[in-house]
Amino acid sequence: MPIKEAAKKYMRVTARKTIKNNKTKGVLRSAVKKTREAITKGNTDVAQEELKRAIKAIDKAAQKKVIHKNTAARKKSRLNKLVKAAAKK
Repeated sequence: MPIKEAAKKYMRVTARKTIKNNKTKGVLRSAVKKTREAITKGNTDVAQEELKRAIKAIDKAAQKKVIHKNTAARKKSRLNKLVKAAAKK
């Protein structure tokens, strides 16, 4: 345990931020997972709707600096690519 008050406060702040970041990551992961599941099931219309939700979640995570902006761009690009390929079939 830390001894100084500033270190104790930093532990509390870190715990709060970790909880918030984990919630944001959870929303992001579930949105991406739902999109991928819709693609594997062959539901292109559902996949496109889920893609919109996933992109929104990815952008929010990048805006809150939970993930890096380049990581967000990469995730969006790969998901979009999958949805477009599923729509062509």
